[in-house]
Amino acid sequence: MHLEEIRELIESTADPAFAIDVSGLIVAWNQAAEIFFGIAASEAIGQPCWELVGGTDESGPICSADCVIRREVHNKRPVANSDIQVNTRARKIWCNISVLLVKAGNSRPPYSIHIIHSVDFPKRLELLVRDFLISQTDLSGEQVRALIHSRRAAARHVELTPREREVLCWLARGASTASIAQELHISRTTVNNHVQHLLQKLDAHTRLEAIRRAERAGLI
Repeated sequence: MHLEEIRELIESTADPAFAIDVSGLIVAWNQAAEIFFGIAASEAIGQPCWELVGGTDESGPICSADCVIRREVHNKRPVANSDIQVNTRARKIWCNISVLLVKAGNSRPPYSIHIIHSVDFPKRLELLVRDFLISQTDLSGEQVRALIHSRRAAARHVELTPREREVLCWLARGASTASIAQELHISRTTVNNHVQHLLQKLDAHTRLEAIRRAERAGLI
């Protein structure tokens, strides 16, 4: 997939999204990201992602030149979605971030697309509940965290056919309709039909949104 295609891809989602190369530099930044971060694409592109995003989790800073996500991307391993607090021009905001690996040729490390879904209010509420339970009950910190994170996303109850799961996995790898058709030995029309079924079942408007929902539900 070429860089221009990646830029078109992230513009297809209404969620804030950006792409970085293997060196950690931002190479694409959609309109939603401009609004969310308060930073224009012209300012963001070319900047190290860790300096711009400045992510922290419940244990402290996690964004750096040698962060876990960059190591996983370099090794071409899938990255699980996670909650982190990011810097914006207005304030720090809690988000859930999904990371998609997009192939850029057989020999090159992949680009990574970061899709952001704001979870600021529920996350802050979750932390308040966690702290309250730890201070007011006999439950340990680990027990409280397990209890809070045991809730299941509604998308987990979605039933996908084996072929739909195949198509979904290829979409998550950044594959195009044409390449999926070639890999699965089916027509492009059939691929598009499967994609439409996935969008309906996952209640998503775009392919990226479908992938994000599927990742959060543990379907891929």
